[in-house]
Amino acid sequence: MTENENKFPDYVTFPRTFPEYKWYKPLISIVLVLVLYIIFQIILAVVFSAIYGSAVIDRIVNGGYETLNTSDSSVYFSYLGIVIFIPAIYIASKIVRDRPFSSYASSRGGWNWKIYFKCLLVPLAIYLVYSIISVVTGKGSGSSTQVSVIALLLSSILIPAQCIAEEYAFRGLLMQSLGSWFKIPILAIIIQTIIFAMVHPYNSLGVITIGVSGIILGLFAWRTNGLEAGAAIHSINNLMSFYMVALGLGSLSSTVSFNDFISDILITLVTAIALYYIGNKKGWFDEKTS
Repeated sequence: MTENENKFPDYVTFPRTFPEYKWYKPLISIVLVLVLYIIFQIILAVVFSAIYGSAVIDRIVNGGYETLNTSDSSVYFSYLGIVIFIPAIYIASKIVRDRPFSSYASSRGGWNWKIYFKCLLVPLAIYLVYSIISVVTGKGSGSSTQVSVIALLLSSILIPAQCIAEEYAFRGLLMQSLGSWFKIPILAIIIQTIIFAMVHPYNSLGVITIGVSGIILGLFAWRTNGLEAGAAIHSINNLMSFYMVALGLGSLSSTVSFNDFISDILITLVTAIALYYIGNKKGWFDEKTS
């Protein structure tokens, strides 16, 4: 047991520590978040359709990852379509009033940007090496370069925001709700992983890859008592994938090959082990949010 596990309340079962907690309140929060999410999605769709035309929405609804272009407005719609989970959860927390919004981020006092930025360094170094090796060995190849300065800048902001929002939704709202009911962190991690994998439109190998990521991200949230470390891994993984595609060195696809499946699993495991070891060694996860 690490020092920070003694120092802070258990993250997965954290909702139960609040006086206002009742078993049904997390369920109300989930329903409210879903309703708000749908409302925000409709508003977003109307705005994007008015600006870019309905074809943008059609590509998202009827197509897979293959229909997206890294410089196309449909990509930004898909990013923002996940980011809106954060305001939805925030508003729901204010309505239900079972616990503060900060408790979704961590049991250390809320979101800690210092931890997040420190945790970016390890996966960034590993993914840079991996990307360079992929390019040198010829593994990284795409159909064409799809990059612009504006696309790179916007995506460098929106992709981390999207990843953080996914952590709030799955490792925060969903996993903590399950943990408050079952009081068994591992069970909550497994169930949220299954749901997390199912909502990604990949083939079977891709779904398994997402499932492995879901377990690792859930374990990180549990063992570090917060979302920041998992969000850092998530952010770098998605950013590097975007940059590879944008530079014409990779491609977006809903079909994951066996070779990509093996390499994705290995890079995810290596990154997770390295970050957890270094983070614990440096005491990154012991920092209480001021």
